[in-house]
Amino acid sequence: MARIAGVNVPTNKRVDIALTYIYGIGRTAATEICKNAKIKPETRVFDLADDEVIRIREYIDANFTVEGDLRREVAVNIKTKMDLGSYQGLRHRRKLPVRGQRTHTNARTRKGKAVAIAGKKK
Repeated sequence: MARIAGVNVPTNKRVDIALTYIYGIGRTAATEICKNAKIKPETRVFDLADDEVIRIREYIDANFTVEGDLRREVAVNIKTKMDLGSYQGLRHRRKLPVRGQRTHTNARTRKGKAVAIAGKKK
């Protein structure tokens, strides 16, 4: 079990896929890490030697903001927008879609379960 950036990456997966389990690292960044750490992306995590894991760990620490630091940074950015009262901050505060999606229909993931509005009594 390789532990990189505080995350136990899966051992049976390829290195470039396993690195995407770290928050803040996608497919492109994972291939870049493999290339710069001089590791073949198709090797499995359990085949990595200790020095290779250390090279990956050091490269990530030097060049990427990941996991807790990145989550904190994103949360601070959102809080700043909310405090400023910007349009995006207001959308965050009301728990509505932030990036211009329609809300007349859809947006159920963000808005929650639909609530029926009672009709007029006759």
